[in-house]
Amino acid sequence: MQNNGFYTNKTLNVKGRLIDLSTPRVMGVLNITPDSFYDGGFFENQKKALQQVEKMLAEGADIIDVGGYSSRPGATDISEAEETSRVIPVITDIISTFPSAIISIDTFRSAIASQAIDAGASIINDISGGEQDPNMFATVARLKVPYVLMHMKGTPQTMTTLASYDNLIRDMVQYFQQKIAQLHALGVTDIIVDPGFGFAKTVEQNFEILNHFDHFKILGQPLLAGLSRKSMIWRTLKIQPQEALNGTTALNTVALQKGASILRVHDVKEAMEAIQLTSYLQ
Repeated sequence: MQNNGFYTNKTLNVKGRLIDLSTPRVMGVLNITPDSFYDGGFFENQKKALQQVEKMLAEGADIIDVGGYSSRPGATDISEAEETSRVIPVITDIISTFPSAIISIDTFRSAIASQAIDAGASIINDISGGEQDPNMFATVARLKVPYVLMHMKGTPQTMTTLASYDNLIRDMVQYFQQKIAQLHALGVTDIIVDPGFGFAKTVEQNFEILNHFDHFKILGQPLLAGLSRKSMIWRTLKIQPQEALNGTTALNTVALQKGASILRVHDVKEAMEAIQLTSYLQ
């Protein structure tokens, strides 16, 4: 793998546990939603959710990412109460059943993030980069947890109309630099950068981001690649999301070669195999 000379933080402090990112890690997706683009409705039952967590942990997942708000393009907006009722009981059950599991809460609402951390989660994954809730950054600082800072314009309901940039990579780097500076000013030190594949980007723009993924190393933060079964794969190949595992593995391999520290995936076993194989290319 290439080393372009930029220093990148390679550890995360997760409630006192230092997670070494010098070997890439896997974040397994657990959507507690009826309408997510690939696995909507699969795990609404808490028994099925726990079975999926057990499977992902057995296959090598380091983090379980629990989300209750579908962020697919045009997804239905739901209330804070509805999102809370979906995710908090599941997080409580996961921690009760798998006490050492590392859970991230996938939410843009600071109140839900706070409740999730109280319930046992230890990372906040915010698709909006703090844009949808002005209290999010202060909440992350208060809770002293790692924060996944993603790039998106607009909301899941509006983002497909906002894929316009002066210079895509430059605009994104500037966005992240500003956000990281704000977080550092509040005392947040553990930040993970997620370019947000599929969020306010066209298929062509998604491939441009992947092609220049290593440019984001300039930010000095671990990079997360969320490519799993995304439309850039199945639209390009003219298949369905259910058929996009092979394409996911192909693009995850590229992301790893370009510096990804975390792969966010629906399919843990295949991501672990990609990490193992690309480790021999160093």
